[in-house]
Amino acid sequence: MSEYLARLLAQEAANANRRKCFVSYYRGDKVAVDKFITDFGNVFIPKVIGVSNGDDFIDSNDSDYVMTKIRQKYLGDSTVTLCLIGKCTHSRRYIDWELKTTLRRGSYTPNGLIGILLPEMGTSGHLPSRFKENWNKDESKGYGIYRAYPTNEALLRGWIEDAYSRRTSHADLIVNSQEMYKYNKKCLVHEITH
Repeated sequence: MSEYLARLLAQEAANANRRKCFVSYYRGDKVAVDKFITDFGNVFIPKVIGVSNGDDFIDSNDSDYVMTKIRQKYLGDSTVTLCLIGKCTHSRRYIDWELKTTLRRGSYTPNGLIGILLPEMGTSGHLPSRFKENWNKDESKGYGIYRAYPTNEALLRGWIEDAYSRRTSHADLIVNSQEMYKYNKKCLVHEITH
């Protein structure tokens, strides 16, 4: 087999093993989100709202409508949600709604859940409350995974596979009963509501 054909087959195999991941993020972090997708787009197939000009923003105050649209258009065929955490992510109602939809159980398996700090955050940040309810420092006692920005593709790939398997192995640890945000909350970093 030629070297070219071997590389082509290896790339096809790698693409076949990439998980579809819904990327939940605050629009104010768009530059960092674009960089994340550029840096790690070989690891997963991104499903995003509003990252490119062709993506729609779901503009409605009806939470059931928004959750249904998010599930149908973006989460429907994804298996893991990557919540990219910047300074104000914790205060955004759409983040809360996307996380609620991610964790919904019923006629479908919930998405795995990973919180990833954007580079500006260093090693800690304010977690969205719904994410915080589903994470525990002892990961055997929580549904979500929480990490600093990945340093390489293999690391992120491992996190995604771990979150994927938790959809069934840790589903009984999902906490999703809190009221949905009706409005954006006060950002704890900037002390204002954006």
